[in-house]
Amino acid sequence: MSSPVVVLVGPPGAGKTSVAATVAAALGVDVRDTDADIEAAQGRTVAEIFVDDGEQHFRGLEAVTVARALAEHDGVLAVGGGAVLDADTRTALRSHRVVFLDVGLAESSRRVGLSASRPLLVGNVRGRMKALLDQRRPLYAEVADHVVDTDGRDVDAVAAEVLALLNEPTIIRVDTPSPYDVVVGRGLGERLPGLLGTDVRRVAVLHPESLVANGAAVHAALADHGYDTYLLPVPDGERAKTAEVAATCWAVLGGHGFTRTDAVVGVGGGATTDLAGFVAATWLRGVRVVHLPTTLLGMVDAAIGGKTAINTTAGKNLVGAFHQPAGVLCDLDALRTLPPVDLVAGLAEVVKCGFVADPVILDLVETSPDLARDPASAVLRELVERAGRVKVDVVVGDPLETAGEIGRERLNYGHTFGHAVEQVERYAWRHGDAVAVGMVFVAELARLAGRLDPETTARHRSVLALLGLPTSYRGDAWPELEQAMRVDKKARGDRLRFVVLEGLASPGLLEAPDPDLLTAAYDAMSH
Repeated sequence: MSSPVVVLVGPPGAGKTSVAATVAAALGVDVRDTDADIEAAQGRTVAEIFVDDGEQHFRGLEAVTVARALAEHDGVLAVGGGAVLDADTRTALRSHRVVFLDVGLAESSRRVGLSASRPLLVGNVRGRMKALLDQRRPLYAEVADHVVDTDGRDVDAVAAEVLALLNEPTIIRVDTPSPYDVVVGRGLGERLPGLLGTDVRRVAVLHPESLVANGAAVHAALADHGYDTYLLPVPDGERAKTAEVAATCWAVLGGHGFTRTDAVVGVGGGATTDLAGFVAATWLRGVRVVHLPTTLLGMVDAAIGGKTAINTTAGKNLVGAFHQPAGVLCDLDALRTLPPVDLVAGLAEVVKCGFVADPVILDLVETSPDLARDPASAVLRELVERAGRVKVDVVVGDPLETAGEIGRERLNYGHTFGHAVEQVERYAWRHGDAVAVGMVFVAELARLAGRLDPETTARHRSVLALLGLPTSYRGDAWPELEQAMRVDKKARGDRLRFVVLEGLASPGLLEAPDPDLLTAAYDAMSH
């Protein structure tokens, strides 16, 4: 399976076919038209199918054809004007980037004229077109991300607007009690002041030592907007997530007189945003924080949702607080300089979202593993957006991880074992690599417990391997791993607790599994 770059919808006369061809040529991708697909498969024109078999038969063909095109095509797709009449098609379209090419009654009537290729408009063209627009326009608007008016404009002008919209960032609203936006796109630096707000005067830009240039660029941009800005370098990676480093940050904030109306900006990977969020949450019992994640892991997981933490000698993320950011800017251009091994490691969290909530993510990886690893590709952007929406949907439903059977905890799929690996390896393993083997472990555990089918279990290894992620771990560390898991945040007393799958996108909980089951899963994972 794949996914179109953009889908064009709209009534007859809107120019979908012509605009689609022009946009596709500009992007260097293929174009596809579902009406043309139907005609090629049936060996008849759309008008002939209507006359010979009736509209109901055509709509059935159309629904199947659109579903196939949405699953197969990775270029620009134009769908027939009546495709939105089908409820299942409308549901499917909501998972894609859709542009509604709108057209007024007079213009559409003029463009269509008395064409015999439009059987629904034969006779009183204007009257039939008005009825058609009245019926369908709300449906087009329902599925569309953007609306482009085509009245009085030529194909090139309309195509240029569609191309400009494709470069617009995607905004995912996090509708928690303190709502904010996750913005995905490129060149997002100018959006930062708007997230900080006008009441903020002082800003601490917290960044890892390896990203001095990134921190300096944010510092300079904020200074140009009139903020009193201070650089706050911290150690790289998990070494930053200590009480000592947090105390140093508090001392800097205190030394510069930070008040409750001032802010922290976290620039870096997941460890940096974890620390920045924790410092913001604990300074004066909570100040504003905006995250600028520079890693894939940070964009799809750590920066979203308000979970902040530092590590202790007893384990990872055991000291923390819930503190929602004021906004998250996922600038995909930052991924261009990310080492490939770190980009791949971040994809483990993306794959996790595919298994627990959105299987289209798995389809995209299996179809285009190379593009999934390409920071400039539309596939990677879609993966970031899909994983971000999974995180947001879960966070909105369970912002404080207090839901009953399985709420926000589903995002910890693979993490209990993964965090144990990180601790045993003294954090020398990348988080994503550890989560990857953690997912293989819990998949084997669920299979052995009779909760998960062998095919989905095996799919864990195959999808992760396509991306170059590890799928096994050494077989001599079980006592250390078990001990580490017993102090995991998800444990209850002395009872181990795992998020497992009961089917694709169907997570559940497995509490206090039999010790023999655990060692059997470990043996299966380590081979």
